[in-house]
Amino acid sequence: MLASRDGVISRVFAATNAASDSATSYEVAPEELFRLMRAIRAAGLEFAGIYHSHPNGSNEPSARDVAQAFYPEVAYLIASPHAELSQCVQPCGVRAFSIRCGKVEELPIETL
Repeated sequence: MLASRDGVISRVFAATNAASDSATSYEVAPEELFRLMRAIRAAGLEFAGIYHSHPNGSNEPSARDVAQAFYPEVAYLIASPHAELSQCVQPCGVRAFSIRCGKVEELPIETL
């Protein structure tokens, strides 16, 4: 999970993958999710995004990613060592997306 201050991602809160098929999916256990949300608030930060990888495919949201995008207000970042499989106009090992009501829109990533 990614946390921000003033619109800048400033901290990563790692979560354990609790999915039964962790080789092809991810899931955060509810109790860990609540603990991480509390930790983000306690640090004076805002929940800003969720990141995961697609180690064997492109870094575009899968149908499962879209179906499980339960936080429309945050960015979804996807990393892949196979960026050449993605439809990118710039180097794109990591890409960010807004996923709202099944609609996917790529977001720009700015580095400081």
